[in-house]
Amino acid sequence: MGAALPRLKKRSEFLRVAATGRKSVTRGLILQERVRLLHSEPAGDYSPIRIGFTVSRKVGNAVARNRARRRLRAVAEIVFPAHAKGGRDYVIIGRGETVLRPFAALVTDMEKALQRLDAFIEDGVDEAETAPLKEGT
Repeated sequence: MGAALPRLKKRSEFLRVAATGRKSVTRGLILQERVRLLHSEPAGDYSPIRIGFTVSRKVGNAVARNRARRRLRAVAEIVFPAHAKGGRDYVIIGRGETVLRPFAALVTDMEKALQRLDAFIEDGVDEAETAPLKEGT
């Protein structure tokens, strides 16, 4: 395992992400995203991402919620370092099916959610940064 991803911990940080309204819903999880701004300028794709996890009581008892949270953390540790654009805050919300869904399907759900939010980088390389410049621009 690599280094732990920076975490969102305060309620106000979670609410700020939710207020943007940018989310993607899949069978196994919900992913919310917020582009961070530094001094009213976009932070850029190379600033670190921050991530938060939440699983409500609807998912089940404490054992089920903790299992769902652990599974989501494991998925995030696999997908985010290689495929998530930087300069963003993400909140991953567990659903009832998170606990029972096969792990490979959860990884696919996370990748699809990032793609829908236009926050997915293929093979760790952002296509916008590697595209050749057009003449005259």
